[in-house]
Amino acid sequence: MVHVSRAALSLPKGFTFHVSVIATVKNEAQTVHRLLDSLVAQTRPPDEVVIVDGGSIDGTVKVLEEYAAGGALPLKVLARPGTNISQGRNAAIAVASGEIIASTDAGVRLSPNWLEELVKPFEEKEGRRKISEIRVIRGKEELYVVSGFFIPDPQSVFETAMSATVLPVLADVNPETFLPSSRSVAFRKEAWEQVGGYPEWLDYCEDLIFDFKLRELGPFAFAPQALAYFRPRTSLAAFFQQYYRYARGDGKADLWRVRHAIRYFAYLIAVPAIFLLGLWRTPLWWLLFLVGGAIMFQTPYKRLWPTIKSYDFADKVKAILWVPIIRVTGDMAKMIGYPVGVLWRLRHRYG
Repeated sequence: MVHVSRAALSLPKGFTFHVSVIATVKNEAQTVHRLLDSLVAQTRPPDEVVIVDGGSIDGTVKVLEEYAAGGALPLKVLARPGTNISQGRNAAIAVASGEIIASTDAGVRLSPNWLEELVKPFEEKEGRRKISEIRVIRGKEELYVVSGFFIPDPQSVFETAMSATVLPVLADVNPETFLPSSRSVAFRKEAWEQVGGYPEWLDYCEDLIFDFKLRELGPFAFAPQALAYFRPRTSLAAFFQQYYRYARGDGKADLWRVRHAIRYFAYLIAVPAIFLLGLWRTPLWWLLFLVGGAIMFQTPYKRLWPTIKSYDFADKVKAILWVPIIRVTGDMAKMIGYPVGVLWRLRHRYG
């Protein structure tokens, strides 16, 4: 079933490229309006918006249909019950008519200049300032991918602490190696075709595998002002589930073997060994816990402090105490999820 808005029948003129924005949704009736309203407010309006619903039961499709009928967006709504995120994105891109695909997620709020900044390197030669951003294909300059950025939009002390603990800030990013999230990225549709689309056998980490494939076509341009604001997980349980699934996806896709090995070594060998040495030899060994903690939490606290300066004393203390709890919880979730993914990969003979 496809619902097409009246606006989709009359596309904006005057741009070099036809641009389609795509997203997948499922049970986002309470949040999808944030995305849709921010798309309406774009300084560079999308020529087309294609949203795939994966089987919502909360009225999400009704909300989308109302926006489509209103005509404020050139919106197409596709119902694809049972699809995962990769399948949904591929379905949206397959029917999208744009030469440039801009991908985002449900529930995010896009900055007004998000699409303008993402598309600028494609539409303006002046945007291609660095030779490393250009791929020469068939004798002509070609840029295939532009990475946007994302910023947390926390609404509680816990969410603020979590953002600082697990999410990079712009200062942490190396534009040459940054792998974009599919909540803020633009690429040529032909690039999607060349790499075979998003990996439909993966339910998490699918955008990383897609990024790796796109990297084979050439370096990415970076558009740090193309911002997608999103709300972090609202509870420790939801965060644990999220990171369990991320790590399971790592195991399925055979990603970050060394990182996961280091984590197992630290928690299963180094920590018990230091604790026992402190008991059997001298408590001075336990000073290594302080050293390890300083290394482990230095970056999160460096990110946290500017965001809590205006908080009252009690909330500052809460945020500071949440950081180690969140970090250790995330590590435990990864340690449980990763072997589950590895077993899945071995059974299905991936990797």
